[in-house]
Amino acid sequence: MTTRILIGADIVPTRSNYRYFKEGNVDELIGKELKNRLQSADFTIFNLETPLTDKENPIEKAGPNLIAPTYTIKGLKAINPCFFSLANNHILDQGEQGLSSTIQLLGKEDIKYAGAGKNLEEAKKPYTFEQNGIRIGIYCCAEHEFTIAADETPGANPFEPLESLDHIIELKGHCDFVIVLYHGGKEHYRYPSPYLQKLCRKMVEKGADIVVCQHTHCVGCEEKWNKGTIIYGQGNFLFDNSDCDFWQTGLLTEVIIEKHENNVSAAVEYYPLRKVNEKVRLADKEEGAKIIENFISRSHSIKDEKKVKEMYQKFAEEMLPNYLATFSGKRGLLQRALNKLSGYQFYKFVIKHKYKNHEKNAVRNYIECEAHRELVIQGIKDSIIR
Repeated sequence: MTTRILIGADIVPTRSNYRYFKEGNVDELIGKELKNRLQSADFTIFNLETPLTDKENPIEKAGPNLIAPTYTIKGLKAINPCFFSLANNHILDQGEQGLSSTIQLLGKEDIKYAGAGKNLEEAKKPYTFEQNGIRIGIYCCAEHEFTIAADETPGANPFEPLESLDHIIELKGHCDFVIVLYHGGKEHYRYPSPYLQKLCRKMVEKGADIVVCQHTHCVGCEEKWNKGTIIYGQGNFLFDNSDCDFWQTGLLTEVIIEKHENNVSAAVEYYPLRKVNEKVRLADKEEGAKIIENFISRSHSIKDEKKVKEMYQKFAEEMLPNYLATFSGKRGLLQRALNKLSGYQFYKFVIKHKYKNHEKNAVRNYIECEAHRELVIQGIKDSIIR
């Protein structure tokens, strides 16, 4: 018995392609070749990274509040999604009504989902189904940003080490194959952090057969761990929001699951994607080969844990001025303009003169120490004027 599952990454209708979604013009949105491939699968999975609602009610957060009109469901459905993960950092962007509208719309169109709900108990539920005699479970979770569910409030299912690993163990107990969709990792970074690598490996050890990290908006790399597969970044599926290089390519992941008596095995294949203006297409042969070649090269490099740490340390050094400038309140519109005009040296100048070593150590302690971090987060939450 064999089951073919295609996993796509982030999908968001944007103003540039609303008309195609409204018309259900899937040939324009994704092209006939990609459409045919999706329709040939036994099951398809995507990350729906926007609420579908006609009412704007943006929550207070850092970063953009996404929204897509309910009429875009026609194009979304034409792409042939069997399942949407809603565990991401945008699903609550338009408040409780935005999430409720999305869930009602998916129910009406008979599109399955998991990873979000009216409270934490509902959001953490996995989705299970049987296909060709194979019992498959999907667990969806997200890093903590602004859309996380709580005991009595709606949102996305958070990854909680003290809870989520147990959820994976339990799911594996009554499924032949477990897929974990983890919405996390640093945007525009093609490798795992040392912590993310450790975390994903642990999820495999606890029963996940494949872990797919989404959210980074760039194609990352792959790791084989024990008998499982970890994918650190697929890029986007269809999200016309940026012209930066990271957003130009993506990967569609095919998981081919076979079951012989009580033995279950899986193979993973990749189909490179290319953003074409406000649309997406399967990459041509030459570019597709280059995308896969770079993907494989990065995958080889993360076998060396020392190299993973060195690359992440370099990335952290590049990002630090931006973080510390934010902590110091030096990231207003004028400061951002000065930073860009100075070739991104303004923040470095600010940090050099603003923070002494003992002050950096204090910031580190407040972030690193669990007790300090919990207290700071709670204090900031309580201090925000609503």
